[in-house]
Amino acid sequence: MKIKLMAAQGDLSSATALGNATLVRVYNSTAGDLVMTQKTGSTVIGTMTIPSKAIELISKMPADTLEGGAGLKAVSIAKSS
Repeated sequence: MKIKLMAAQGDLSSATALGNATLVRVYNSTAGDLVMTQKTGSTVIGTMTIPSKAIELISKMPADTLEGGAGLKAVSIAKSS
């Protein structure tokens, strides 16, 4: 799969909608597992553990936020073939 970068990479140290992104690449840059939280407003939609050095693709609604710490690096992407 090819991906297209839609923005600059940042971290998830505070809740962010990543510019209203709908597809986000998240990388855990730490030596330990980290928990990422997805919210709509103040309501938690869900959480997931991202293992050390793993990459996950997260689909979300534009206004949903992600958070989980400075060790989680995130960037808005689009898939292309």
